[in-house]
Amino acid sequence: MKPNGLSRRHAPLALLAGLMALAPATAALADDDDHVAAREALRRGEILPLTRILAIAQRAEPGDVIEVELDRHSQGWRYKVKVLTPAGRVRKLRIDARTGAVLEVKDD
Repeated sequence: MKPNGLSRRHAPLALLAGLMALAPATAALADDDDHVAAREALRRGEILPLTRILAIAQRAEPGDVIEVELDRHSQGWRYKVKVLTPAGRVRKLRIDARTGAVLEVKDD
């Protein structure tokens, strides 16, 4: 057991719980303006909340979520979710933030 009371096995769960606590906030945005824009997009229903995106990512690629980004593109908002699989591979998913459609899954 680690000194902070978390076992190695439970650390990813603590990370995931921390990420989910941020919902409907978004993760890893470049600056405050992007953060405000993302919150407004969520309020307007233009993007899905992080909890929904994490569930979609887990169905597409089971494992531990290790990073989440939300980026604005000319085509709209995209979530990038990195997952550490049980086999030890890091997979990157691109997910349409409005629809939840998984656009791409690839090795990182």
